[in-house]
Amino acid sequence: MFKKNEKIYTDLLGRTNRIVEGTKITGTIETQADIRLDGFLKGDLNVVGRLVIGPKGVVEGDVSCVNADVEGTIKGNVVVQEVLVVKATAIIEGEVTVGKLSVEPGAVFKAVCSMTGLPGSVE
Repeated sequence: MFKKNEKIYTDLLGRTNRIVEGTKITGTIETQADIRLDGFLKGDLNVVGRLVIGPKGVVEGDVSCVNADVEGTIKGNVVVQEVLVVKATAIIEGEVTVGKLSVEPGAVFKAVCSMTGLPGSVE
């Protein structure tokens, strides 16, 4: 009789989850919206949107998202469907699969990386 309307992804555009510095989380985070992580996560992070890891942000686990900007640390496997931007302050260790990759000078990128290319690209 009463039906709860589920939010669709387009309703979440412009809304960003935020895990602030000093926050420690153990477990898996899954979100349909964008997320910015400035705290510490020990576990997996699955984002159907954009992920930003701030300079003090740390993830010890696997990461999956559409786009990512990393200024902090990821220790684990990373899958970014479109573009991964690795800033100069970033540290990434693990296996990385991306559509496109940008690494700034100064970044630590200790990874086995494979680039799948964006949909519609010529391979």
